[in-house]
Amino acid sequence: MKIHTVADLQRGERAIIKSYQEDIIPLKLIEMGCIEGNYIEVLQRAPMQDPLYINISGTYVAIRLEMATKIWVEKI
Repeated sequence: MKIHTVADLQRGERAIIKSYQEDIIPLKLIEMGCIEGNYIEVLQRAPMQDPLYINISGTYVAIRLEMATKIWVEKI
């Protein structure tokens, strides 16, 4: 399967987190479940596509599109 970023996912798409730029991703996001192997789903996009409202293995959070480009995923 092709590796994508969270920013590539459309509303309703799910993926598995494969990797992320550790020096860019805030510790708080990692504590909320943004780690390799966890599921991520895009629930909603703001009208201008930024921010994204996502579900990371049961934790709901909004992240900026710029941050979403730093999280690599594999679509399922």
